[in-house]
Amino acid sequence: MTQAQTLERMMNKKSAPGPTPGLVAGSKRPPRVISVTSGKGGVGKSNIATNLAYALRQQGLKTLVLDADLNLANVDILLGLTPKYNLQHVFSGEKGLRDILIEGPGNIKILPASSGIMELADLNENQRLYFLAEMEALETEIDVLIIDTAAGINNNVIYFNLAAQERLVVLTPEPTSLTDAYALIKVLSTRHDIKKYRFLINQARSEKEAIAVYRKLCLVTDRFLGSLSLDYLGYIPYDAKLPQAVRSQRLVCDLFPDSPAGRTFTRLAETIAAEKPHREQDGNIKFFWQGLFGG
Repeated sequence: MTQAQTLERMMNKKSAPGPTPGLVAGSKRPPRVISVTSGKGGVGKSNIATNLAYALRQQGLKTLVLDADLNLANVDILLGLTPKYNLQHVFSGEKGLRDILIEGPGNIKILPASSGIMELADLNENQRLYFLAEMEALETEIDVLIIDTAAGINNNVIYFNLAAQERLVVLTPEPTSLTDAYALIKVLSTRHDIKKYRFLINQARSEKEAIAVYRKLCLVTDRFLGSLSLDYLGYIPYDAKLPQAVRSQRLVCDLFPDSPAGRTFTRLAETIAAEKPHREQDGNIKFFWQGLFGG
């Protein structure tokens, strides 16, 4: 599919008559777009993204998880799901996003990625345009879009973080988690002028330990990157129920809702659900377009 064909398809979608059934045109607030990201792999990012989505759904918000690790997908494996189609079929033009949507636990929706497809490790501009056109079609059907990015600082990670309205950076007490998170923030802030970040500390044994991790990163960013908005959202406590749930391919919020981690996710979801939308951001899927051409 050429870039011209992609743009033509986008225009056709915009001019299609009639709102989504059951919705009054213009009555639906645009979805909130949150990336869950990290500089380092193995920090529990996908686990946090899916449990947070589940907990937000329990708050009455229609939640969609986009597995944005496009060539090393793991959200479907984490949840014990076997999707027939994935984002590879979307980028090839075989399927649309609605065709690959699957239902996860607690009625959350999942957009599954693929595994072992190196061509998706770095999307080209034409693939991004096509993806944007497809995403706009889902805008009125969700309240929160959670993007589970890949780890690192490759082009896809940067792209999806630019596309998000809010960036939630996952840290652990490991020193490498701090250095890699700093590298990600450095790229986003110095090259793309992203100034606001929220932090969630995973696998902390106490709030004291979690805050110490957060403060270490703040000290480094203040020294070398200048003034940034770095907000501490909280921490997920070290909990033996978490790996037990992972081995069972279930979410801890679903399998062990009264565990320390399960209760923490519920409190986090309550906090996020109660927040007012960030009005300084575009706040809808059109932000993907702006992130692509304005970054």
